Amino acid sequence: MKTLLWLDDCRNPFDTRTDWLAFSPIGRNVEVVWIQYVDDFFAYIDQKGLPDAICFDHDLAEDSYDERTGYDCAKYVVEYCMQHNLDIPAYNIQSSNPVGKENIQHLMDNYHNYFIHQL
Repeated sequence: MKTLLWLDDCRNPFDTRTDWLAFSPIGRNVEVVWIQYVDDFFAYIDQKGLPDAICFDHDLAEDSYDERTGYDCAKYVVEYCMQHNLDIPAYNIQSSNPVGKENIQHLMDNYHNYFIHQL
């Protein structure tokens, strides 16, 4: 079964009242790993490698001291891919922050385009 890494501090992918998994770029029949914090995201990638897909939120834990965002997580994915000569996994962005969403989209698309042109 494929793995979807769901990065979001408040949108619960297991909530049956909403259909958050509509954002999954690999479908709903997946193992979902819900991560709410940047450090947990980094630890997952470090320990398990890249999942089959990632759904990004931009604004994470606004009531926290941690000002890092989903963009920082996207940068981590790109750095990991560069170090391991990998393309980015499938992804989508469920953030309601339009600027943050666009920043993540551009970063991921730019790396993907760079990677495929290096082949």
